[in-house]
Parts: sequence; structure tokens; C-alpha cells
Amino acid sequence: MAERAVALEGSRQRITPLRFGTILFLASELMFFAGLFAAYFSLRAINDPWPPGGIELDMVLPSIATALLVLSSFTFIAAIRALERNDRAAMRAWIGATMLLGAVFLGAQVFDWTRLDFAVDTDAYGTIFYAMTGFHALHVLAGLLLLFVLLGREAQGAYEAGDHSSAHAIGYYWHFVDVVWIVLFAVIYLVR
Repeated sequence: MAERAVALEGSRQRITPLRFGTILFLASELMFFAGLFAAYFSLRAINDPWPPGGIELDMVLPSIATALLVLSSFTFIAAIRALERNDRAAMRAWIGATMLLGAVFLGAQVFDWTRLDFAVDTDAYGTIFYAMTGFHALHVLAGLLLLFVLLGREAQGAYEAGDHSSAHAIGYYWHFVDVVWIVLFAVIYLVR
């Protein structure tokens, strides 16, 4: 019996503290955004019509921005694959492309905000719209800062020993932010 327990224990993979911490952090972020979605649907349930009359959301720019953010997840995957192949130049190029796509997404979002005919204090819809999109924008900005840190660590030779766990952790965050936006875009722009 003791031999079987030892064999089972040896076959289990241990989760690294970094991976565990990242998953725990993302779980807390998921709860944060779940709270925003709950607030959105609660406001929607008690306000008729929803969105209020006179509010028109342009679909073109947010759709293009969404496509760019989704594309940035694929460029990040390409960067990780280049890192794992030890192709540092390709890794830097793909991270640069990811950062560019993320920055364009943020720029498009800010530009879209300037064209809207409602504000955060117009009504409940304005408040929740700007809260949801604004907090997401802050998360994208944090992701861009993390990508900058990733490039800095690569320049310092942090990945030469083959430990890419911090790059993967940043990837978890970037993909999380991407998925949150897809759901947010669907709720705000498509399910009206």
C-alpha cells in the first residue's frame, strides 16, 4: 500500500508557485469582472428600454479593435514559440507586434469614447459602459507594461537557462484580458 502511495505521489506534477499565483490572481480578476457583468445585467433588468433611447454605439471601430486584440493573442503565442526555440530576435519582433496591436486597441477605444454622445454621469447605462470598458482598458494597459517587462527580462538574459515560466504567466494574463474583452464586446455591442 505504501509503495502505491509513493508511486502515485511521484506521478503527480507539482504546480509551480508562479503558476499557482497567476491562476489565483486571474481567478480574483475573473470575480472582479463577474461583478461588473452582474451589475450590467442587474441594471439592464430594471431599466426599460436598454440601452436608453438615443444611445447609438458604432460597431465598426470596436469590431476592428476586437479583431486586433484577438490577433494579439496569436502574435503572443508566436512570441512564446520563438522563445522556446531560442529565437530571441523573432521573440522580440512578435512581442513588439503584440504590443503594437494592444496599443492600437487602446487608442481605438479612447477614440471611440470621444465620439460617444453619452458620458459616465449621463445615466446608469453610461456609468456601467464606461466602468466596464474603462477597467478593461486599464487591464490592457497593465498587460502592455507586463510585455515591456518581458522584453526587459529577455534583454537581461532571464530566459537563457530555459525557464520560460514568467513569460507563460504573462501570456495567461494577456489571453485572459483578450477573452474578457470578447465577452464584454458581445454583451455591450451585440446583445443589446
